[in-house]
Formats: sequence, C-alpha cells, structure tokens
Amino acid sequence: MLETVNEVEQSKDLSAQAIEDIGKSAIAIVDPLVDTLIVEDEIEAIDDVEMSLFDHLEEFRSRILYALVAVIVGVIGCFAFVNKIVALLEIPAQGVKFLQLAPGEYFFVSIKVAGYSGLLVASPAILYQIVSFILPGLTRKEKRAIAPIVFGSSILFALGIVFAYELLIPAALNFFISYGGDVVEQFWSIDRYFEFVLLLLFSTGLAFQIPVIQALLAMTGIVNSAKMLAGWRYVVLGAVILGAVLTPSTDPMTQSLLAGAVAILYFGGIFIVKAMGK
Repeated sequence: MLETVNEVEQSKDLSAQAIEDIGKSAIAIVDPLVDTLIVEDEIEAIDDVEMSLFDHLEEFRSRILYALVAVIVGVIGCFAFVNKIVALLEIPAQGVKFLQLAPGEYFFVSIKVAGYSGLLVASPAILYQIVSFILPGLTRKEKRAIAPIVFGSSILFALGIVFAYELLIPAALNFFISYGGDVVEQFWSIDRYFEFVLLLLFSTGLAFQIPVIQALLAMTGIVNSAKMLAGWRYVVLGAVILGAVLTPSTDPMTQSLLAGAVAILYFGGIFIVKAMGK
C-alpha cells in the first residue's frame, strides 16, 4: 500500500514536472511570436504617426530639390550630346535643309532640345520622388497597386514618343513637303521645326496616359467599365478634338492618326478596367 502511495506521488511529481516542461516550451515558442507581433505593431504605429504640416512641407521641399538636381544633371548630360540628338530628330524631315534665321538661333534650339531631352532622361527620378512622397499616405492595397500603375505609365509614355516619332511626325512632314513641293523650295527654320517636333512628341506621350487615368478612376470608384463603354460616342468626338488640339499642325493625316490612337487607347483602357473587375 505504501509502495502504491509512493508510486502515485511520484506519478504526480512526474506529471507536474511534465506540465511545467510543457509550459516552459510553450512560453519559449510563444514569446518570440509575441515579440514579433509587438515589433510589427510598433512599426505600424511608427508608420501611422501623422507628420506635422511643417514636416510635410520640409519633405516636399526636399523632394522638389532632388527632382531639380536630377533634371539639371539630365540637361547637362544631354547638352553634351545635343548634336547627335538634333541629328536624330532631323531624320523624319527627309533631307529638308534647315536655316538659322537669326544669330544664335541654333544655340537656343540646342538648349531647348537639351532641356526636353534632360527632362525625359530625369523622368524616372522625378517619378521616384513623387511616389516616395505620396506612398506613406496610401493604404496597403493602394501601395500594392502603385507599382503596376507607375510601370504602365512609363511604358505608355515611351510608346507614345515612339508612335509620334515613327508615324505622326513623318505623316505630318510628308503632307507639308508634298503640298506645294513643286512650287516652293523646302527651306525650314530650325527653331520652328523643333518646336513642332518636340511639342508633338511630348503631347503624344501625355495622350498615351489615358489607360492609366482610366485605371485610377476605376480604383477610386468614380466610374466603371460599363459607364466608360456607354459614353463611347462622346469619347470618339473628344478624341477628334484632342487630336486637333494636341497636334501643332493642321493637316488631317496627323490629327486622324492621333485621334485614332486616343480612341484605341480608351477602349484598351476599358478592357484593363474590366480585367480589374471594375
């Protein structure tokens, strides 16, 4: 009987020891998880801390300063190769002779070309500063969506420039060269030519941002794909007007090409919004 009591007591001691060991093991497992959750909560709390108006203005000033530095570096770098850039942009003119109608005209044209080219080269840095400024104020869902939007916007802008260089500019120049070509000798002002080319390049690049704008409007819940498709008649009319406004020339070929591209981009944007489930 005594042995039985001793065995029971030993069993209780072993059980108590086992329970204690299990408890220690559980604590050893749970403590790191708790510490991790606490750290994550602290990180989120730090992220959620609202900055004062002065801090926002200071950060905004810093972002603008960094963007300006990137633009200046881009302009200086492009100015070093401005003659090659000018030669590249003269290719669509098909051998038309250019004149310098005033002293220093080509110098100011070089500055203008370097400025536009430097802005284009520095656009990734500018975009990075914009995203870095607005990113802390976005939700996690919006942060996940910002990367494809920025990437898509960059690709579309580049496609717009290529479209203008390969199709719009040659079409417009062919129209002007062929119209009265047997009556008027083709000598063009270098300054007027580059005003035409640079404006058309950048306006087309901006016009190619239509699908990005549609995606943003759909994400904010302002419109959906059904509403976009319902207003297709107004879009076609708007594309014609936009083609007439954005193209610096008055020839119908250039306006028609740009208007057609805008309409295709709009309907492509509807497809993207539909794929997003909006």
